[in-house]
Amino acid sequence: MKIRHSVGLALALCCVAATAQTTIYESKDKDGPVFSDQPSPGAKELTLPPPNVVPGTAPLPQQAPQPALPVYRLLNILSPEDKGTVHTNTGAFEVRLQTAPDLRPDDRIRVKLDGRAIGRSFRSTTISLTEADWQAAASNTSVEHTLQAAVLDKDGKLLIESAPVVFYAHRTTANRRR
Repeated sequence: MKIRHSVGLALALCCVAATAQTTIYESKDKDGPVFSDQPSPGAKELTLPPPNVVPGTAPLPQQAPQPALPVYRLLNILSPEDKGTVHTNTGAFEVRLQTAPDLRPDDRIRVKLDGRAIGRSFRSTTISLTEADWQAAASNTSVEHTLQAAVLDKDGKLLIESAPVVFYAHRTTANRRR
């Protein structure tokens, strides 16, 4: 085992020594050859071939690290107001949100109406819900409804979610006198 270590060490020393142009001496002891940069009685100077040097490659250019995107601190539903009223005959109405910081270009808004997600996402904090959105998600059992919004990243990961807002949907009716 000592011989293997000695040979490995000798090879390592040879590489280092050859590169640094240091003289290497070889002597013998009871376990085998011993290599050193210091002469000793009975040691002979070794003549080493030039080192086998492989030129390195230039490092690959690295992309500049992307700055960390700011974290959303705020997502509020401004309209409809909590406990407010929406007047709509078809179910279409406008939702206005507030985010801090502003909505990033790759992020999307998901809206839930009465706990059911609207089947599409939005790229703006001003959202026009359509009659089809209402028909697909709203609970038609009451005039009281809930609305909640969330910001999702481009992979669909939830970044922030608003508190739910309760609002009342009223339809216009005409009183007919007989």
